[in-house]
Amino acid sequence: MEKELKPDAIIIGSGLAGLVAAMEITNAGKKVMLVDQETEQNIGGQAFWSFGGLFLINSPQQRRMGIKDSYELALQDWMGTAGFDREEDYWPRKWAEAYLKFAAGEKYEYISKMGIKLMFMVGWAERGDGNASGHGNSVPRFHVSWGTGTGVIKPFVQKAYEAKEKGLLQMKFRHRVTGLIRENDTIVGIQGDILEDDDKERGVATNRNVIDQFECKADHIVIATGGIGANHDLVRKNWPQRLGSPPKNIVCGVPAYVDGKMIGIAESSGAHIINRDRMWHYTEGLQNWDPIWPNHGIRILPGPSSIWLDALGNRLPAPLYPGFDTLGTLKYIQDTGYDYSWFILTQKIIKKEFALSGSEQNPDITNKDYMLFLKRIFGKKAPGPVEAFKEHGKDFIVSDHLEELVQKMNQLSGDHLLDYNKVKTLIGARDRELDNKFSKDTQINYLRNTRSYLGDKLGRVAKPHKILDPENGPLIAVRLNILTRKTLGGIETNLNGQVLQENGNILKGLYAAGEVAGFGGGGMHGYRALEGTFLGGCIFSGMKVGKYIGSL
Repeated sequence: MEKELKPDAIIIGSGLAGLVAAMEITNAGKKVMLVDQETEQNIGGQAFWSFGGLFLINSPQQRRMGIKDSYELALQDWMGTAGFDREEDYWPRKWAEAYLKFAAGEKYEYISKMGIKLMFMVGWAERGDGNASGHGNSVPRFHVSWGTGTGVIKPFVQKAYEAKEKGLLQMKFRHRVTGLIRENDTIVGIQGDILEDDDKERGVATNRNVIDQFECKADHIVIATGGIGANHDLVRKNWPQRLGSPPKNIVCGVPAYVDGKMIGIAESSGAHIINRDRMWHYTEGLQNWDPIWPNHGIRILPGPSSIWLDALGNRLPAPLYPGFDTLGTLKYIQDTGYDYSWFILTQKIIKKEFALSGSEQNPDITNKDYMLFLKRIFGKKAPGPVEAFKEHGKDFIVSDHLEELVQKMNQLSGDHLLDYNKVKTLIGARDRELDNKFSKDTQINYLRNTRSYLGDKLGRVAKPHKILDPENGPLIAVRLNILTRKTLGGIETNLNGQVLQENGNILKGLYAAGEVAGFGGGGMHGYRALEGTFLGGCIFSGMKVGKYIGSL
């Protein structure tokens, strides 16, 4: 059956965007060949490892939590965050507007029909720069899939295998595309290497031993291969001056196969690449004590209470608090001349406010274990994986005494930049602001305000308390590393996902979806993201490409 299949479309990449596109095309009765350089164990791509956050507007979950959201408010937040200011932002802006309409309308029904269920509490990610018309989410919009990223990809993986059984989908793993076949002004096929099989577990770097070559042709070629997050040479090459100097030390938030090579291959075939300098990296990265892929980093999803110090022991200025302004914080840290920073917190804070990004770091949600989830909310300890990092993680320090804590922080960094008296003075001043119900400390005022939202009060924001009070201990310090994650620029496309050339003309036969296209158009997020929009961007762009090809 596989030898006889003559595909109408070839999709490069078996991640979320590629799977959604494949589903839509096969739903229309057309045949698809799905190729991927990785093994079948890695089907679903990066999305498998994600926390499963999905951005929705005016969802049933929001309304039940008393959140008043609207397309207009979300548009205000998105545009204030994106900061579109370039001529090449024409299609990214169009994609952003279309995605917001999707998130406020069809998206909830679309994912519900696929069997994706959302948790009842809505998270408040990327809380912004403190300006109503500026960067950040005005309200909570971060909906976690019950099942994390594994729950998001599962129905699309199932649809792929169902289409395979019907003879509509052929899967070609260990097929690495090295070139696109162009005839005149049309992309008509792909060529590349067949790699030796590998039995390593999902996420572990596989071999690159070439055993043969291949060539395939079809009327429609879709690139859905992700960004550049694991290719640190490309990250540093494209690093923008506005974010300071590129970090010397980086931990990797994505598997090794996220190498960005298809972006260059597409460009050499005539695709227009835009917004290369727009990227999304985190400042709260941890070195994974139990790594899966090379230089494996895990991101802390922090609540807003921890004291954030730079490498020199200065408290980060307002509004650079945990979970507020990712790229604003990144620029501040890089401008210090050091590529790490510190959280100082208490056991009460870590128990309530620390979550770790990744399906494997959230077994209660990933495995849909209600009892374990209730233990996360009401238990005396932090979630098991967080406690494991506290015990085994290289970046964690625990002590009952601040002087000892600072001493060990200096030993860990090796720079010996922290002065105990300075740190004690900073935290002591912050603690004294809790003696009254009112305060001049912006962070404390925000903590008190945000607990008026039930979701934060129940499971995200600890009751404000004095960090140096022994009753709230032990004290915890966490060294934070720069962690690579998402590519916000990429292949320019129109609203059908058709790839554009530099002159604005369509490159016939070629399409792009997901992160390789900046989640739509070559960068629908602009300079910054509102979070929960990466998986949703893969779903939306894959759907748009798939439906368009299916309609032809």
